[in-house]
Amino acid sequence: MYYGADYYPEHWPRERWATDAQLMQDAGINLVRLAEFSWAKLEPYEGCYDFSWLDEALDLLGKHGIRAILGTPTAAPPAWLCQQYPEIMAVERDGRRVTFGMRRQYCPTNETYRALSKRIVTAMAEHYASHPNVVGWQIDNEFGGHLARCYCPSCLRAFQEWARARYGSLEALNEAWGTVFWSHTYTSWSQIPLPWSTTPVSNPCLELDFWRFASDQWVSYQQEQVNILRALCPEHSITTNFMGFGFQDINYYDLARPLDFVAWDNYPVGTANDPAAAALSHATMRGLKNMSFWVMEQQAGPSGWQTMSRALKPGQIRLWAYQSIAHGADAIVFFRWRSCQFNTEEYWHGILDHDGQPRRRYAEVSQMGQELARLGDRLVGANSPKAVAMVFSYDDSFAFRLQPNAVGFSYPELFLNYFRAFHRLGIPVDVVSPEADLSPYRLVIAPTLYVLHQSWVANLRRYVEDGGTLVIGARSGVKDASNRVVNMPLPGLLRELCGIEVSEYDALGRAVGSAIRFEPGVIESAEVLCPIHTWCDIIDPLEAEVIARYAEEYYAGQPAITRNRFGKGSVVYVGVMGGNQLCGALAAWLSRQAQLRPLLATPEGVEVVARERDGITYLFVLNHTDTEQIIEVPYPCTDLISERRYEGRCPLPAREVLILVAS
Repeated sequence: MYYGADYYPEHWPRERWATDAQLMQDAGINLVRLAEFSWAKLEPYEGCYDFSWLDEALDLLGKHGIRAILGTPTAAPPAWLCQQYPEIMAVERDGRRVTFGMRRQYCPTNETYRALSKRIVTAMAEHYASHPNVVGWQIDNEFGGHLARCYCPSCLRAFQEWARARYGSLEALNEAWGTVFWSHTYTSWSQIPLPWSTTPVSNPCLELDFWRFASDQWVSYQQEQVNILRALCPEHSITTNFMGFGFQDINYYDLARPLDFVAWDNYPVGTANDPAAAALSHATMRGLKNMSFWVMEQQAGPSGWQTMSRALKPGQIRLWAYQSIAHGADAIVFFRWRSCQFNTEEYWHGILDHDGQPRRRYAEVSQMGQELARLGDRLVGANSPKAVAMVFSYDDSFAFRLQPNAVGFSYPELFLNYFRAFHRLGIPVDVVSPEADLSPYRLVIAPTLYVLHQSWVANLRRYVEDGGTLVIGARSGVKDASNRVVNMPLPGLLRELCGIEVSEYDALGRAVGSAIRFEPGVIESAEVLCPIHTWCDIIDPLEAEVIARYAEEYYAGQPAITRNRFGKGSVVYVGVMGGNQLCGALAAWLSRQAQLRPLLATPEGVEVVARERDGITYLFVLNHTDTEQIIEVPYPCTDLISERRYEGRCPLPAREVLILVAS
């Protein structure tokens, strides 16, 4: 298994490099990421390349058994480039062009910048194609971060051409966008605007397509670099570093498609008290290509630019890194090796402090390095078991950010609430596209399918007819693929599948609470009254049976949740939104209906995750709490980390990890 750090030798004197390499080797580090922000060092003047410093660093690291992923440096254009070609700088929604001094300030549509990017990538690829210590490439860095959408003249022209290619004729575009409203009808492609801030509220059809267009530009820009690297470095792997579930400005399914594997940047400190949040990002990254992934930036210390996060507690670096492996990581690369002494990220701490001295964080990384060396590659490529799939749509994410529908509604929060409920039960969850093969899963949950494509309906229908259990949430089937409200009873194209009609709805918002009451026998506990908020669909069952009814408001007694038998399977329609209590109750009931069993019963704060390879199940047990917890191991097991045997009642110290296999 690759175990590494993001290293910036150009930040430090050459006489320090040998010390760093030796410390890395002693810690079990066998991989570094290099050069992703080094364009000015690699090409100090236009057309003048200097790879000597990087050659020297690679050769030195190689002598210590350390290989490298090289980053193409296009995320940080140098000062000479921005001065000579100011047209490459992105434009904000208010029309202001950004200035040099940050990173990611370029427009991905600009042809000049694309040409300059291809040139530096080609020069690097030609130089390092046969280097024995280079194993792969990271393209750019965190696509879309800081400025996901550009509003420059180049983007305006490109968007107009994108719309022409998508719709073919102005008549088709005008129909799809409903431009008859407010005399928006276009008679020339050049009339199509961008959604600048000077138009406070744009046509939601235009705006959704602009977000799709902007996403496509990043995908297209990445593809140009992929093409170069595939041609010149056919033996090297190619990836880029994604940013988890929380970043939803680019369609990651599209961005992941041409890559060999997904890598992502994992900083759990912001959600340290909610291990489900990090688990959701891992599941999302795993689901982009339905395979294991890398973590290209794993948190190694306090983070922050102007202010810092809390310090990481003893054991937390190791715990979070093992959580990454548990959920599918085949490589862990810590960010960063040494805390930088200058500029924007001087308070984003690494394995070593600013003075370069190895202390507690280094000792923890070294401990894990020794453990992984004993484990070898037995976990590399191991799969996650298939039980529950959650359907995530970037179209829905884009559309809900443009029109939240109810005050305070958050699509990511709704998604996390469902995920957290199954995570707490210890039931494996994958995050998948609406177009994914759903047949391996006993239960599929779509918290909402707001912008609905007809092909998605066919996929869901196939799954249910073949015996699957499908959950569909409120605000589904509301929009067509163009982001127009459908002219049919809701849930639109899902009406037959769900066996219901939505006769009315109430946008409660987050400030207004209500409640539903489950029908007798649905919930095992005596408490059947469950709080809800944000949204209420008042349901008219056509074929479906009632699972829960409203307990309050003028629609008290009306159906809120239903179940419809369809083909060999069933569809549960959840016409309400709520928090942990609602999702927890639903998860428990749905798990029983789908005959899903927890991997292991654990106390609150103890996470259980499985990976499978060659007929062996590796059960990860991770104590995210600050106190010792007791777990029950139902059969004889061996912990691969400590090589101790476990069975029955077992103590698990704070922030400790087990990897159990049956023995």
